[in-house]
Amino acid sequence: MSTDPWGRVDDDGTVYVRTAEGERAVGSWQAGEPDEALAYFHRKYDELAGQITLLEQRVKGTDLAPAQAEASIVKLREAVAEAHAIGDLAALTARLDGLTEVVAQRREEVKAAREHARAEAKTVKERIVAEAERIADETTHWKSGGERLRQLVEEWKAADRIDRVTEAALWKRLSAARTAFAKRRKQYFAGLDEQREGVRAEKERIVAEAEAIADSTDWATTAAVYRDLMQRWKSAGRASREAEDELWARFKGAQDLFFQARSAVFAERDASLAANAEIKEVLLTEAEKILPVTDVRTARAALRHILERWEAAGPVPREQRDRLEGGLRKVDDAVRKAEDAEWKRSNPEARARAQSTVDQLRTSIEQLEKRLAKAQAAGRAKDVKEAEEAITARRSWLEEAERTLAEFS
Repeated sequence: MSTDPWGRVDDDGTVYVRTAEGERAVGSWQAGEPDEALAYFHRKYDELAGQITLLEQRVKGTDLAPAQAEASIVKLREAVAEAHAIGDLAALTARLDGLTEVVAQRREEVKAAREHARAEAKTVKERIVAEAERIADETTHWKSGGERLRQLVEEWKAADRIDRVTEAALWKRLSAARTAFAKRRKQYFAGLDEQREGVRAEKERIVAEAEAIADSTDWATTAAVYRDLMQRWKSAGRASREAEDELWARFKGAQDLFFQARSAVFAERDASLAANAEIKEVLLTEAEKILPVTDVRTARAALRHILERWEAAGPVPREQRDRLEGGLRKVDDAVRKAEDAEWKRSNPEARARAQSTVDQLRTSIEQLEKRLAKAQAAGRAKDVKEAEEAITARRSWLEEAERTLAEFS
């Protein structure tokens, strides 16, 4: 008989394990000492305990699926119940019970995570369907709209699946949106072909009008007509590419013919006006010598004489006109400003107002200085400070008023 708490070897070599329900034969041992038999069956127990330890590690340390874990637990329970081993089998069963609770909790967590994922997937797919329906109803950018619908389908495929009924209903709406978009796009392009034909006819008329006036020498009127024709061309829309290119070449050819002829005539005329430009160059130099204005009456008289000769000189080439006219205008503006300043200086009402302001400020300063002297004599620091600040401010105002009055001198 053995003293091992978990098992014994009978005289006939039968090996028993002790459990809460009593002894159970687990094998026989005919060769060797009883201790060797017990050691052998203890190793069997250790192997079984090691398998449970490995499963515990997998359950707690990896993302082993609950169903797979439960199947392993069931298998190990059967192994423990029928184990040909000696040891605390009840402890192994208790460990499996604890592991079962962990797996059950893991199953609930997985279930909750799956439900959360499905809820998110439902939100994603509802958003996909809503955007697809908006594209089908509103989008007129056909290329980008079609590309976006293809992207939405890929986003749908990448999202998790949800319950079958909701999945089918949402997919039906997505398919309907894609079909509606394709139908609307087809109708648009069918209408576009008809519209382009109308544009082609309108541009044919525009080209005919442009070609009819290409030889005109009524430069101003014809140029205005060409501007109107160009506006009509832009407003008409676009025809097919082939028609658009051919009609534009004709329109531009007629337009270029007219404007090239006009440019040649203007160039010839500008050449004849070069002498006038030379005269005005001299007059502009003479006018610029008036500046800066020191005597308003003399400056105005000199400028008036220059303006008379300027008008008599006649027109100048277009490319020089703006520069010459602008230069003379600057001189005239300077003389006008000088005249305005002279008038302000000689305005008796404005001078009187300036003198009154100076007198009032001087009187105010005298009164404040008397108040300051009294406050200093009485030792009223606060009143002294206020009087000094008021005097400083009014002296600053007086300087500005005196400068204004001096301008009238």
